[in-house]
Amino acid sequence: MNPNEAQFLTMGVDIGGTNVETAVVDSRGNIVESQRYPTKPEKGAGGVVEDVVSCVETCLKNVPQETRAVGVGVAGQVERATGAVRFAPNLRWQEVPLGAQLERALNMPVFVLNDVRAATVAEWYHGAGKGIDDLICVFVGTGVGGGIVSGGRLLEGCSNTAGEIGHMTVAVDGRPCRGPNIGCMEAYAGGWAIAERAQEAVQQDEKQGQTILSKAGSIEEITAKVVGEAYHERDPLAIRIIEEAGHYLAAGVVGLVNAINPCLLVLGGGIIDGIPELIQLVERGVRERALRAALEDLRIVKASFVSNAVAIGAATHARNKVMEGTP
Repeated sequence: MNPNEAQFLTMGVDIGGTNVETAVVDSRGNIVESQRYPTKPEKGAGGVVEDVVSCVETCLKNVPQETRAVGVGVAGQVERATGAVRFAPNLRWQEVPLGAQLERALNMPVFVLNDVRAATVAEWYHGAGKGIDDLICVFVGTGVGGGIVSGGRLLEGCSNTAGEIGHMTVAVDGRPCRGPNIGCMEAYAGGWAIAERAQEAVQQDEKQGQTILSKAGSIEEITAKVVGEAYHERDPLAIRIIEEAGHYLAAGVVGLVNAINPCLLVLGGGIIDGIPELIQLVERGVRERALRAALEDLRIVKASFVSNAVAIGAATHARNKVMEGTP
């Protein structure tokens, strides 16, 4: 292999329900150039893909160095062989041939993967997990997702859906989730679930929810962010809801630690960023309940990336794919 071969750039794209973010990334995970466009799911898949192409092309105009491939992280289930998005609820997509469409429009290789898996790649290669071959990333945002690296390999699973850890059962016969299961980790610790539980509690007793309600303005406007703000003001209801979220999040992590035996557990996502105390709650629960042998070398840390993780990880994934195909 040419010693300069690794110096090419790759493009990372994060297609979210709110924005499309693009970043040209070098071999060390540094962003050379970036762009952001608003996502408009109401335009349909074709309209969003056109916006992605425009965002990529605008970004590349400012980069004189060769960009060899594009990696795309999308919040959905992705077909491994083709890069088609089988289902992306936030975008309202089903069976969208994203990889093929972007390859035709951009005239370069495109590699599509789940957005949380892309964020895991960023942490593994350039962040908190750099140099570690056995790690689990758990990202707590609106939902709960994750990525698993075992023996130096990112686990994909039989149908490329490995890492849906938010849908692990932590409470048999528990709260309904947004999928077909009940009692999921996400149904207690996800941002939508924290908001939902707070809304229910305030409806039942507005007096106990006075602090949360005053911050939100109405029950319908109560969000996980509002609950987090009330938590930091030591509001009793907010404390109870967040501590319960930490309890169930820890329960799921205990199962992961026992089953996978990672050296490192990385916690990230918007909920963790807003309520970092959850890391301590999870660590305490894991240290108390996981198998002793699984805890011997385990470290639990906060994710390095607050933003751009998906784009950086997607670009890194594309680089890896190009390098695998390089003689």
